Amino acid sequence: MVSISVRHLTKKFGSTLGLNDVSLEIQRGELFFLLGPSGCGKTTLLRHIAGFYTPDKGSLYFDAEDVTHLPAHKRGTAMMFQSYALWPHMSVSQNVAFGLEERRRPKKEIEQRVAEALALVKLDGLGDRRIAQLSGGQQQRVALARALVVRPSVFMLDEPLSNLDAKLRLEMRSEIRRICKEFGLTGIYVTHDQKEALSMADRMAIMESGKLVQVGAPMQVYRNPANKMVAEFIGETNFIDGTIKQASYREGLWDVETPCGLLRGRPSGDLVPVSGQPVTLSIRPEALTLREVPDSPNRFHGNIIETTYLGEMVQYEIATRDGQPLRVSEMNPLQILQPSADEIRVMAATEDVVILRR
Repeated sequence: MVSISVRHLTKKFGSTLGLNDVSLEIQRGELFFLLGPSGCGKTTLLRHIAGFYTPDKGSLYFDAEDVTHLPAHKRGTAMMFQSYALWPHMSVSQNVAFGLEERRRPKKEIEQRVAEALALVKLDGLGDRRIAQLSGGQQQRVALARALVVRPSVFMLDEPLSNLDAKLRLEMRSEIRRICKEFGLTGIYVTHDQKEALSMADRMAIMESGKLVQVGAPMQVYRNPANKMVAEFIGETNFIDGTIKQASYREGLWDVETPCGLLRGRPSGDLVPVSGQPVTLSIRPEALTLREVPDSPNRFHGNIIETTYLGEMVQYEIATRDGQPLRVSEMNPLQILQPSADEIRVMAATEDVVILRR
């Protein structure tokens, strides 16, 4: 395993800036996720680390070694692609062995390592099958075994689960994380699926327009988004515009004037509010509740206009008195409220109201 240091990487494709002065440190054995909307630069950054692209400016280090201009095949890395890139005319074992044969390893060593890799991904006994005889999940495991059999120092994954159905995606999330941790691999994983990242990552980076917007552990990014883009991209949220009124009597909290009345919350990141400052509040749907929240002024009155039951939760769309739409998620509901003109009250704890720059 190695640590990875990305230093001021810049890359242009014609007039388009793919990476804009990106610097990033990834620790040894860390499973690190790159997220962001399409075209944000996450795959471009991954391909620089893999050696498929050379930056216009900046440098890239594996531990203390400068690999900026080192060819991809000399970096000791492996990549798993979205399409799997398996050869249909080869057997499962032949697909897995390909990287070792290219490295001219002895035949007995290849056989042993292929068998170990197939056992690792739970495909024992399927080495002689053709790719067309496998399910989508099994093909995904073959691609995983092929990447791992070369014992890479860095394991890169480019949206590897996007072709699987929901049940297989859940299964393979835990499988990939287990394997990376079992082998102590430094893993870099590109996805647009925030649930995938939240459930698997040690740390993550959110990208936008070729820049890093925020880097941190999943809970840190979810609970303390750097800006509106991050808050909206990582999960669902309700935005309410307002103006800072004053510091609250409770340390670290601020009172904000909004169309819904006075709300109280905590600033995110390095934001230091000042009176009169325009801000945006972010309140996650699951942070809103129909129950009483002690010592909180965060009350909304309105009526339910839509109800969606999802088994483990129920989602409500609420129109408040002040015209502010709210989404509310209630886990493990004991009863389900239906749309009605009857007024209800929704509350949020002060720690769950996040103050962002507008």
